[in-house]
Amino acid sequence: MRLAGVAGATPREEIDDDFAGMVLGGGRPRGRRSDSAPLAAHHRETAMDHSSNSLEQHFHLPHVRHIDRSRPLQWLKLGWEDMRDNLGASLPYGVVLAAMGYLILSFAADMPYLFTAAISGFFLVGPIAAAGLYEVSRRHERGERASFMDSMRGLRGHADSIAYFGVFLALALIAWERLSAILFALFFRGDLAEVSGFLSSVFMSGENLYFVFAYMVIGGTLAAVVFALSAVAIPMLMDRDVDSVTAAMTSLRAVQVNFDTMALWAAIIVALVLVGFATMMIGMVILLPLLGHASWHAYRDLIEK
Repeated sequence: MRLAGVAGATPREEIDDDFAGMVLGGGRPRGRRSDSAPLAAHHRETAMDHSSNSLEQHFHLPHVRHIDRSRPLQWLKLGWEDMRDNLGASLPYGVVLAAMGYLILSFAADMPYLFTAAISGFFLVGPIAAAGLYEVSRRHERGERASFMDSMRGLRGHADSIAYFGVFLALALIAWERLSAILFALFFRGDLAEVSGFLSSVFMSGENLYFVFAYMVIGGTLAAVVFALSAVAIPMLMDRDVDSVTAAMTSLRAVQVNFDTMALWAAIIVALVLVGFATMMIGMVILLPLLGHASWHAYRDLIEK
């Protein structure tokens, strides 16, 4: 057998020598450098660049800033200041939404699948419900005082685009209600007569692990999609003359660029809303306006003017 690379070696001999190198050298041909790793890294970088720029190729989007992970806490601080300085305009939203939520949950108390869908639905329709609060923050940012009626008039000025986005959120809510019923029918075992029996079956019996897994995965996926498309979309529609699709794609881009930060922001929203539910909706009177104003500052932080 002749060594590979020696003058006059035939292709067959080089192949034989490569085989010997693999046997003696631990799995790689001797005398040859593999280019597969650099090529794989290059392909990964190209794929990431393509994913990062794909939205800009199809939509004319404003520039999205890359922000620090600590910014959600600053958004809450600024949101609190907006609410404190505009209590007369902010608290009515909290009172109305908390009252509506209480009535809906009371109606669904004997229908566990509808009860859980209603709780989840709060996260889906929250962005549209807080639209008037964005107008309050927008005016406060310019040094103007805003009343509740001022915020409602601001909504009328962007009614068409917000209505289109509201249709999307309504369809998502209806889809989730239907999916919730299907998941209950397929996976849930236990008493569905009342919410207390449902809660004990889920958290105490250990018989509904498949149900919990399916519910969390499917519901979480839907919630993540809605959050990504709406995180800054409604504030953007209130602030700029853009269509609903552009606003949704800008929101998706903002989440893509700041994934860790926006995941933290989503977790904060979920935690505070759950606190509101735990207080029988009383806490929502404060928490919903706070989150609405904070979402405006998230939009301002993420999207350049």
